[in-house]
Amino acid sequence: MSTEPQRATAARRPRLALLLGDPNGIGPEIAVKLLARRETCANADVVVYTDPAMLAAGEKVAGTHVDFARCESGALRFERGKPSLAALDLIDARAITPGEATEAGGRAALSALETAADAAKRGEIDGIVFAPLNKHAMRLGGLTQEDELRYLQEKFGVTDFVSEFNVTGRLWTSRVTSHIPLRDVAAAITEDGVCAAVRIADRYLKAAGTGSPRIAVAGLNPHAGDGGSIGREEIDTIAPAVARSRREGVDVSGPLSPDTVFVAARRGDFDAVVSMYHDQGQIAMKLMGFDHGVTLHGGLPVPVATCASGSAFDIVGRNVANADGLVEAFNLAQRIAAKGVGGR
Repeated sequence: MSTEPQRATAARRPRLALLLGDPNGIGPEIAVKLLARRETCANADVVVYTDPAMLAAGEKVAGTHVDFARCESGALRFERGKPSLAALDLIDARAITPGEATEAGGRAALSALETAADAAKRGEIDGIVFAPLNKHAMRLGGLTQEDELRYLQEKFGVTDFVSEFNVTGRLWTSRVTSHIPLRDVAAAITEDGVCAAVRIADRYLKAAGTGSPRIAVAGLNPHAGDGGSIGREEIDTIAPAVARSRREGVDVSGPLSPDTVFVAARRGDFDAVVSMYHDQGQIAMKLMGFDHGVTLHGGLPVPVATCASGSAFDIVGRNVANADGLVEAFNLAQRIAAKGVGGR
């Protein structure tokens, strides 16, 4: 179970935390671009947890200045139509080294994430949106979990299934396994795991506004096992999970051949694809919409979203980074948070 505070289920104006991500990547500059949009604070109250040095660096690259309401003495203060700034001591300006994965950068990103999670646990915010992190830098900075989703799962005390969704336009993916070595994938796929990935996709699609989600489940092996001649995972594990999910009332199909399921999904036959491992879904989704793709962490007490494009160390500081994905992530988190949808 999660430690989620009580929240109303009716739509209301949510309070969202925005984090600038890795200080050495494109996060600060695209976060500033998001904040500069008038629409950002139109339907949500926004608090930015960041170090002033990171904010200044982002403003310099983006060529814009953000007008903030200031939070004093750790107390959140929201002003309609204007983001609030909760200044943190995360990193010395001299330690910001654009384009490099560093311990200082990873520690800054992880500390900001911890601060936002603590605020969510206290019921002060209803969702978290973060600009791109760098997993290598975060591990240098102290991350011991598989990824930031597992870090937040532990931080919130969530023991139920969590999933990293990827969203491109109207198409979603959830996955049964995530950031683990490919050689470990087959052993990690279970009937319960597949059912949980289907169930959580169905729940969050409905929260985001899809009335009756149609979900496809990919097979693991080429041609979905080809009747057992290329592996039995589809017969022994995945097909029983699909049948069980149907009995639970989910509109789900599969297991379908992994090399064609996304063709059908892009055509509009499905609203989501449950993939068996990270790259099975990620490669297809990023080919369909890298610049505006969104990653949503599902199963936590509050929605947590980011863009799918990564820290992009190779283009940092050139003011060419596209903020569309972060804008889409913010909008998705706002819609879900407005309905009070979390991990339960």
